[in-house]
Amino acid sequence: MTSIFQAAMGPAFDRLHPALRRRFSVGLTSGEACTGRGVMDRIWHGPAFVKPFLALGGTRNILVPRAGRNVPFVIENVPYTDGFGRETVSFVRTFDLPGRPRRFDAQMVLGPRGDRVLDYLGTHQHLATDLRFHAEPDGSLLIRSGTHRFREGPVDLRVPDLVGATAEVRESYDDTTGRFRIRVRVVNRYFGPLFGYEGSFTASYTDIRTRGVRPGLRPVREEARA
Repeated sequence: MTSIFQAAMGPAFDRLHPALRRRFSVGLTSGEACTGRGVMDRIWHGPAFVKPFLALGGTRNILVPRAGRNVPFVIENVPYTDGFGRETVSFVRTFDLPGRPRRFDAQMVLGPRGDRVLDYLGTHQHLATDLRFHAEPDGSLLIRSGTHRFREGPVDLRVPDLVGATAEVRESYDDTTGRFRIRVRVVNRYFGPLFGYEGSFTASYTDIRTRGVRPGLRPVREEARA
């Protein structure tokens, strides 16, 4: 038995830096959850017309509607079994921005063919996208998103390229500082960069069999469609 990330990556998983291998081994088999605590050097937005969409997404914990520098944050990667019996790992990021904290929620499951990870976004999992995980030559991890789908009740629509976006996540480990580095860019095919952040963090691991999943971490609504 392996984590959902190891299953999706196959032999390429072993080419990751050892610290990344442990971090992405969190799951029901390992019995570990990972909590990262650090600072985002920068959270940035693209053109002004992006802000209303970010504000709308922020009502469901999708993306972050505020920009900032040197923003403390926490990322919680906690494995659990969702309401449909699937192993799920949370990616809940909380940014300590002025005014009040902002969250960016995602829940990841292994895709039905076992070769990709399915990423559900927000408190109600209305948006979903495929993620492809790649081990880079330097041992870092590159994650690229695919097509987004919007799902609500009987509605199941592909998000058009005009309003959709692709995400690229790069995560690495710095042996000198003992910190993980992360950089995220969300880009629209027609309008260019829309949103992103970059920073660093340290990680700690806990036994989920004794701590479980804290209240408020799981989504309000779960989506069965892959």
